[in-house]
Amino acid sequence: MSDNGRTGRKSSFGQSLKAVMWSFFGVRKRRDLEADATQLNPLHVIVAALICAAVFIGLLILVVHAVVG
Repeated sequence: MSDNGRTGRKSSFGQSLKAVMWSFFGVRKRRDLEADATQLNPLHVIVAALICAAVFIGLLILVVHAVVG
């Protein structure tokens, strides 16, 4: 069966990470959003979001230290 015909939550952590990173930019096609809703593992999405948020905050801190100091 093709990737598009999958049902259930059978995605990898990498796919969840990719979906979270696209959502940080706010750019997502409706087709991809609907596919994510049916295929992504919620636990993977939560972990990926926490990792991305931590990296984003770390980058902000580095930029502030570089500008101020």
